Amino acid sequence: MKWEKIEHELISLRKELHKFPELSGKENNTAERILKFAEKFNPDEIIKNIGGNGLAVFFNGSEEGKTILIRCELDALPIDEENKIDYKSENDGVSHKCGHDGHMAIVSGVIPILSENKIDKGRVILLYQPAEETGEGAEKILHDEKFSKIKLDYVFALHNLPGFEKNKIIIKENEFASASQGLIIKLHGKTSHAAEPEKGITPSLAVAELIQRLVDIPNKEKFDEFTLVTIIHAKIGERAFGTTPGYAELMATLRSYKNEDMVKLQKKAREIIDDVATKNNLKNEIEWVEEFPSTKNDKYCVDVIKQSAEENNLDVEVIDNPFRWSEDFGHFTQKFKGALFGLGSGVDQPQLHNPDYDFPDDIILTGTKMFYSIINKVLEE
Repeated sequence: MKWEKIEHELISLRKELHKFPELSGKENNTAERILKFAEKFNPDEIIKNIGGNGLAVFFNGSEEGKTILIRCELDALPIDEENKIDYKSENDGVSHKCGHDGHMAIVSGVIPILSENKIDKGRVILLYQPAEETGEGAEKILHDEKFSKIKLDYVFALHNLPGFEKNKIIIKENEFASASQGLIIKLHGKTSHAAEPEKGITPSLAVAELIQRLVDIPNKEKFDEFTLVTIIHAKIGERAFGTTPGYAELMATLRSYKNEDMVKLQKKAREIIDDVATKNNLKNEIEWVEEFPSTKNDKYCVDVIKQSAEENNLDVEVIDNPFRWSEDFGHFTQKFKGALFGLGSGVDQPQLHNPDYDFPDDIILTGTKMFYSIINKVLEE
């Protein structure tokens, strides 16, 4: 295997993807670029437009065996890029600040390897998933008829992790990344003149009480493990100094290590919202958005990852607690045995979602080799 040649191709692909990022649900051209790359190596099958702009590349063995899925993400973020690089994003206000361009390059590296080294049994599916950042893509994939016909045995994915040494493998059994849920609260009262607030029903004090009580839920209630409520947006009325507002919106993100704790957290939030709205004579509406279940790693899959890291002479760090961020790969691990692992992208690397972040090209081959080892170990079973 000419790893140097593959690395050169993958870096070129990564920079091309970086230069033309697309937001969640709009990854048409990104998927087309991956399609053109994949077609050069004659995979056994390619399915387009899964769950939106999703793309699945298949390699089939001549004998029956396990089916393993390797997943990466197509979408970018609504962030202006600050880097001064020759492949800087050409799409204003959009850039790959989570490293999905690098993840795509890593998974794409498996394509020429499997093309040159045919598998004897089983099946490998390389999935390029849309809309990870909004928590919608995985669920849409799983509910797509084109995907539901596929019987999966194992699913794997990785995420680059700034703050860890380059090429280090970060792993944990059971919960690896937190569950999270977006909450939108709408409070309806009655508008009045600012000089006569008593003639209206304002949600102002209700918003203040909700902020305090929602944030305090993890301290007041009993949960099995970590939970968190973060207020991310609040709006009361309009910029009209002669008006007492009659409408308000409040938004929060709920987080927990365990899915079971998320259910409790949501239930308590609902109770508090109803209580505060009733006390203040307000009508309320609740909308839950951007659902990310916790990503739970299967023990066998974690063992395979550890063995693959050892085979590639990579350091492994087993973390004690799940990460607080979320990944919609959790939708996959709820249905199939699988695991998400971390790939260190540098101790001094800018953090994910920072405007100066850029995926380090020198960890691409590490990710590709890890997935190739994982595939071989699973299919050899």
